[in-house]
Amino acid sequence: MRWKKSVQLVGVHCEGEIGKVITGGVVNIPGETMLDKMNYINEVDDSLRRFVVLEPRGCLQMPVNVLLSPTRPEAHVGFIVLQSDKAYPMSGSNSICVVTALLELGMVPMQEPETTVVLDTPAGLVTAEATCEDGRCTSVSLNIVPAFVEHLDVLVDTETHGKIKVDIAFGGVYYALVDVDQLGITIVPENARPLADLGVALRAVIDAQVKVQHPLYSAINKIAYVMFRNRLDGTTYQTCTTLSPGRIDRSSCGMGSSENLATLAARGKVKAGDALASRSTIGSEFQVELLGETEVSGRAAVNVCAIASSHVSHRTCARSVGWPPCPGSNMSNAGILASIRCLRILPRS
Repeated sequence: MRWKKSVQLVGVHCEGEIGKVITGGVVNIPGETMLDKMNYINEVDDSLRRFVVLEPRGCLQMPVNVLLSPTRPEAHVGFIVLQSDKAYPMSGSNSICVVTALLELGMVPMQEPETTVVLDTPAGLVTAEATCEDGRCTSVSLNIVPAFVEHLDVLVDTETHGKIKVDIAFGGVYYALVDVDQLGITIVPENARPLADLGVALRAVIDAQVKVQHPLYSAINKIAYVMFRNRLDGTTYQTCTTLSPGRIDRSSCGMGSSENLATLAARGKVKAGDALASRSTIGSEFQVELLGETEVSGRAAVNVCAIASSHVSHRTCARSVGWPPCPGSNMSNAGILASIRCLRILPRS
């Protein structure tokens, strides 16, 4: 059989959030910078995203990361996150999956006990310090792009819950952070479906009422995700990030957790050296630490590191002979919501 298209991938999971990393078959995506390449996918040609994310080769609850040659000399590799609706500039859990795959597959030489990997992302450079032992990447500490607050306690009108307070922050993408006690719901696995539905609905409402604009990157001007949060004690938060078309992130999300830390710093509740545990809906955790203060184009910002682990589970190959797509692979969001469920954390394998 003659294949018209073929890409190689590895399966990965980070603290319960499953995904894939494209390791071969994609030569290049047009654009001078990684942000240009992301915009090309979103605005010109998203055939690669649809090819690997949608059925029958993918599924809407599984992100896929495409590896590319870096556009900046400091970086080992560039990558872009492909989700069910479009390409995104950054993700903490996906960065950790990418670093783990690069090291365990030998694409970047592994040095024990620690290897530094620099990633070129559409949101900027991300430096990862990977702890390595016996040929395995046991954990990754990410120095995520600087996080800053766009709005604190902004009031948003909703039809279902009246006025609610929302924090808006950036740490790779824009998040709307919502204290879940305003909504009469708790962050538990049994509430995965209503949390997902509520988060997607709120994102549209918040995005319509609250304008955001990154001071350096004109194309980053939308709220990407809603994260629900609940403080359990002085150093532990429950978090639940919701994504299109209606699912939750099963990890506690490195970017959202760093942005939550940025909002606490803006309120004077944490200082350099303070750390938090960010616990997901299924109980997995990221550790986030405030490294110090910085600025982004004159805005007060903080440097944050996020620590978690990821595991390579399998290799696969996505191919096409040019036949019509799988029936239902381009279903509307409403058509696939019933099939998305909160899965248990995967064992190390």
